[in-house]
Amino acid sequence: MKTKTISPDKAKEIIKANKYKFFTAHFIKANNEKRILNCMVGKKYTPKTNKKQPYDPNKYNLLKVYDLKIKDFRIINFNTLYKLNINKTKYKIKQNV
Repeated sequence: MKTKTISPDKAKEIIKANKYKFFTAHFIKANNEKRILNCMVGKKYTPKTNKKQPYDPNKYNLLKVYDLKIKDFRIINFNTLYKLNINKTKYKIKQNV
């Protein structure tokens, strides 16, 4: 299987176009640890409190996804995303330096 190189914006497009399909995202967390998520987009998020979200994830290049392992929502940071596997295709993410 060949690996394709894409931009973070293209990765976001691919993920959003594949709603309800499982994918694996590899990225660096805020504390500089690597994280691998098996997840999906499209599942409806219901807040646990009545508080409004304090920021817009789109403004920070973030995307809310459903983590299949812990069965809860996580946030993917496209600024630190480095690998994506979706639809039997592997993508390497080239960050704009």
